[in-house]
Amino acid sequence: MLRFALLLLAAYLLGSLSGSLLLGRLRGVDIRTQGSGNAGGTNAFRTQGWRFALAVVAIDVGKGALAAWLALRVAEPLPRLPVDAQALACGLAAMAGHAWPLFFGFRGGKGAGTLVGALAVAWPLSLAFVLPTWLLMLAGTGYVGLATVLAAGSLVPAALLLPPQGPSARMTFAVVAAVFITFTHRGNLERVRAGTEHRFERARLFRRRGGRDGR
Repeated sequence: MLRFALLLLAAYLLGSLSGSLLLGRLRGVDIRTQGSGNAGGTNAFRTQGWRFALAVVAIDVGKGALAAWLALRVAEPLPRLPVDAQALACGLAAMAGHAWPLFFGFRGGKGAGTLVGALAVAWPLSLAFVLPTWLLMLAGTGYVGLATVLAAGSLVPAALLLPPQGPSARMTFAVVAAVFITFTHRGNLERVRAGTEHRFERARLFRRRGGRDGR
């Protein structure tokens, strides 16, 4: 149990290494003072360009993957908590570090990229649900935040349909991850409801006839 606790701590600290804030320091900017104020890939793209955003996403996905990989390599099986479940728990810890980074005043991003990295290592089959959901919703609505929330929500049916089926640590992880992403994107959801959320029009492939915004 001590080893698992140390792995969770290490995962949180890895998550606290925010890509946008580390790279922003090299550039002399803090993207939390620009755009939406979020220290994530979408705001990095909007305020600093695609090259900066690509590097940010690589770091944020990479730290989630590294946190899960370390657990798979180092963790020891525990009663009712197998190694793969510990890897998913470490992915959640890395997401928490990303959202509330120790090194940056507990003000970070929303954790979606870090979640994808953890899934790629600890539960790769789930990406067959997550990535198509994200792409379809983005193409249909143009709302990155809404697409991300629904993609995270697709982990629940993934846990129901992918083996092993039935109640499992994966279902617990799926629910917690979906709630986490919904919470960190609550501002996006409020703006979607109010009609003030930024819409990524270039990604919006499916539009109704009769107007650019589908009205």
